[in-house]
Amino acid sequence: MTEDAGYLLANAQAEAGVRFGALASLFDPPTFRHLRGLGLGAGWRCWEVGAGGRSVPRWLAYQVGPAGRVLATDIDVSWMTADDQPDDTVDETADDAAGYEVARHDVGAEPPPAEIFDLVHARLVLVHVPNRDAALRAMVSVVRPGGWLLLEDADPALQPLSCPDEYGPEQRLANHLRRGFRSLLAQRGADLAYGRTLPRLLRAAGLVDVRADAFFPIASPACVQLERATVAQIRARLVANGLATEEDIKQHLANLDDGRLDPTPAPMISAWGRKP
Repeated sequence: MTEDAGYLLANAQAEAGVRFGALASLFDPPTFRHLRGLGLGAGWRCWEVGAGGRSVPRWLAYQVGPAGRVLATDIDVSWMTADDQPDDTVDETADDAAGYEVARHDVGAEPPPAEIFDLVHARLVLVHVPNRDAALRAMVSVVRPGGWLLLEDADPALQPLSCPDEYGPEQRLANHLRRGFRSLLAQRGADLAYGRTLPRLLRAAGLVDVRADAFFPIASPACVQLERATVAQIRARLVANGLATEEDIKQHLANLDDGRLDPTPAPMISAWGRKP
């Protein structure tokens, strides 16, 4: 695989753990709200696709209890077993929950697990998967009749700015770097307008009772943490591709340290549907 191919925000990088912690702080609350709304409870069988870190599979394991099952998969599972992976939003009682199984799996290239689930969930996964249509079909195929599929994905094209309130040079620089980030994502096959398509895609896949909403954090310490970790992961590629200079990046990181910015991630659109 070439330097400019594959997943841009690879789990193998040290900053991935920081990103997972920030993503958990920002997005676990709405994710857990949606899962509770679907009736998740004891005995459910769940497949967490592209789990990345531990927070969602651990929370699912606590909800389904010893009678349930949670399978957590990713192309790189190292952070799901890392002792120092933060779980800031996970209930402390999750340590007493039934465990969950971890397996390496590429949802866009490999067949789905040979079992049926009450719930399949993927967050911030399909937007990055080149063969996302096949991945969606695979997930739908293993949902039991009456079971649920919950997909949550970003839509960077819907709100492309790091700082929507661009009132000064610090904000303009942040937005310049965000444009570079979006360019790198697009080079790797990410669909920057994917999130908005989820309700339509779920209906086209034959699911019913389809609903959706969006979550858009604007000012949070976790937003700053996520921005710092993301810029650290893509720093070399921004410079190598002529999308930013080292001075741009140093200044942006200094602006974050000085509290001059309210960086925002792309809106996360959540869509869910039931298999008839």
